Amino acid sequence: MSKLLEFMRELGRSAELARDYEADADAVMRKAGLSEEESRALREKDYATIKRLTGLSDGQFATNHIVRAYDE
Repeated sequence: MSKLLEFMRELGRSAELARDYEADADAVMRKAGLSEEESRALREKDYATIKRLTGLSDGQFATNHIVRAYDE
């Protein structure tokens, strides 16, 4: 699994990670070990690059919002 896909999934599962990401996305992405290309793709919502880097296709993910799998 790509590091980017793993990060996106964890972002949807972890309330703490999501809070940290909202506070300082760049720091969280660096700490997660994402490459500059992966980080830029998320920051810019570059769906074509996200699809290429993760292997996902249309309809398999949503990056314009965080889907939360936890109770707030």
